[in-house]
Amino acid sequence: MDPFEQLPAILNRRSWLILGLLLLVSLLFRDTTLTLGILCGGLVSIGAFLWLRRSLRQLLEEPGSGSKARYQFGYVVRLIALAVVLAVLIAVVKINAVGLIVGLSVVVINLFWTTIQHSLQR
Repeated sequence: MDPFEQLPAILNRRSWLILGLLLLVSLLFRDTTLTLGILCGGLVSIGAFLWLRRSLRQLLEEPGSGSKARYQFGYVVRLIALAVVLAVLIAVVKINAVGLIVGLSVVVINLFWTTIQHSLQR
């Protein structure tokens, strides 16, 4: 199988690994609110990335006149859903903001890691 085709599965596994490592490191601080913030942020980040990947796959697999409009509508829905989830976590649940930001960076860390790894292999 082509390494490019394996990339989504690798990114998915590595995101969960990074989230797990961040959670383990947060346990050293013995701050439950920090750990919970990292967990919530990581779950939101991974969920949003998987949702984006699914939307892009649908766009590429079902080309047609309405596929672009469906993708754009889904993009707006996804953005609103993420805004609502983050607003609820911050305003209602009062989640630890630092932990939430660290958790939200899981996919960013993963993409940087993958980029550096691929650039060193070539």
